[in-house]
Amino acid sequence: MTSSFSSTTDSPLKAHGRFGRLSFLGWNMLMSFGVILLVFLIGLFAPGLFNTAEGAENISIPGLIMMGILYIVLIYFSFIFTIRRLHDRNHTGWLSLLMLVPLVNLFLILYLFFARGDEGINNYGLPRATATWEKVLGWLYILVVPLGILTAIAVPAYQDYVQKAQYSQLEIQQRAE
Repeated sequence: MTSSFSSTTDSPLKAHGRFGRLSFLGWNMLMSFGVILLVFLIGLFAPGLFNTAEGAENISIPGLIMMGILYIVLIYFSFIFTIRRLHDRNHTGWLSLLMLVPLVNLFLILYLFFARGDEGINNYGLPRATATWEKVLGWLYILVVPLGILTAIAVPAYQDYVQKAQYSQLEIQQRAE
């Protein structure tokens, strides 16, 4: 009995091959964890690299170089994961360049999140089996990102509400006096 999934092990860090939705999300979550861990370790062991107490203009040259290298690595792997996800939809990897176009990139990401991959073989090979850890990280990504967006919207709105309520309370107290 043959499986419809690829039995060969391919490197997820290379552009050839396919990524299903959960593999795509799982590897993006792993990349996010890696960046957070790296920034934490740099802040812990080399706090002078990012001395921003007096403003962003005081970041050291090694800190800027390190941030630049980290940014290039992030861009590279983002493109690799996007290309593999596009391959799963039987699209050319060149469409990943749409990630550089503002607003279009949002629609591309939503498309990659929600569109189903081809079930059988396509121009880019057999579907890649999604590892269990990729599924776990993928679902974690699905849960964390919307909660992060909602938090980013709700916290400032709540703070604004609290300030307005306190201001109104002060007005009421001043009128009563």
